[in-house]
Amino acid sequence: MATEEFRLPRSRVMNERLHAVIPGGAHTYAKGDDQYPEGLAPVISRGRGAHVWDVDGNRYLEYGSGLRSVSLGHVHPRVTEAVRRELDRGAGFVRPSALEAEAAERFLETVPTAEMVKFAKNGSDATTAAVRLARAVTGRPRAAVCGDHPFFSADDWFIGTTPMDAGVPPTAAELTVAFPYGDLAATEEVLTRYAGEVACLVLEPATHTEPPPGYLRGLRELADRHGCVLVFDEMITGFRWSEAGAQGLYGVVPDLSTFGKALGNGFAVAALAGRRELMERGGLRHSGDRVFLLSTTHGAETHALAAAMAVQATYAEEGVTARLHALGERLAAGVRDAAAAMGVGDHVVVRGRASNLVFATLDRDGQPSQEYRTLFLRQLLEGGVLAPSFVVSSALTDADVDRTVDVVAGACAVYRKALEAADPTPWLGGRPVRPVFRRRAGDGGAG
Repeated sequence: MATEEFRLPRSRVMNERLHAVIPGGAHTYAKGDDQYPEGLAPVISRGRGAHVWDVDGNRYLEYGSGLRSVSLGHVHPRVTEAVRRELDRGAGFVRPSALEAEAAERFLETVPTAEMVKFAKNGSDATTAAVRLARAVTGRPRAAVCGDHPFFSADDWFIGTTPMDAGVPPTAAELTVAFPYGDLAATEEVLTRYAGEVACLVLEPATHTEPPPGYLRGLRELADRHGCVLVFDEMITGFRWSEAGAQGLYGVVPDLSTFGKALGNGFAVAALAGRRELMERGGLRHSGDRVFLLSTTHGAETHALAAAMAVQATYAEEGVTARLHALGERLAAGVRDAAAAMGVGDHVVVRGRASNLVFATLDRDGQPSQEYRTLFLRQLLEGGVLAPSFVVSSALTDADVDRTVDVVAGACAVYRKALEAADPTPWLGGRPVRPVFRRRAGDGGAG
């Protein structure tokens, strides 16, 4: 049974305060308390390196830091110093700062497959700008998105395709069509069905599985043959796959790509990058119709651009991507061994590239289970591990990873008891965690 001693009284009070003034109690749905066991959604007071402390004073090893954005760990000295330096020089001006040119040049050195870049504050704006630019360049109305990938933008063209489509005019979603990942024939069928209508193909170049051999190159050829723009969403793959993203690792060059997350190590910066011929359509030095590409007051906030430059320098000079992979491989092997030793190796499953690990919690029939996820998360929290995923940061040590594996082993022992009882309910401590994308706020989304 779940221990009664582990309580978060101050976090519970703070969660009520959050819900009273912020819809959903958080500024990102993935951070909502519905994503955690009932009564065990810690509210964070501070972080340093790979650790965070909640308002109750508990310390946790943190995974998935900042929803994958804080890949160097909290309060990284190099990034913090770069930010402090700019804070004394001013954050934003009525004209571009010299730092904007420096940051853009640095980014294009890091991602040499791109020729121009424009910065923004979040991935939704950057990806929506890519779609708008593709529509303008091709004169076509439809966006084709990978239906196997969970999120591209908070804007109508994508959110209208999810169960949370309230407030989105049906006509907006009708212009978005889906294609499956890894299936070139099915993608070509979509392009043929909507011949001359698809402006772009939008996808994450890789996720929890590696691209099938030749897939990305075949997609590049499909886009060229059908006259549409190939857009890589590198919000997650950027830096974690390689400093130049998945496009740098796999050698397939998209027309446009979007970056964020790890780019700022927690500071708000995202980027739209791509071929000069396309990107320039959002500028002033062409004779065609102007495209309202990205125009944000805070997109070039100096301290965020300084953070991005420091992140890129740190990755290049310290081999951060390789370290993320090494830490992830150690963690994945440890979790798999622990799960197997406890007899639940077929139920607690680690998936993904070593630098971007997630876990699946499966029931007795091998089906994904929110109830078993709740049980697992609760045991991890009680052991001092905050892990909505197993995505590592470079601030973790080998000892941190080994401690995590020990906590996972204890969680797997409880998991086995629940499987043997054919009922995880006694170990949940309340309602199960819930999926982000569900139509009604009160839906449990079990199973």
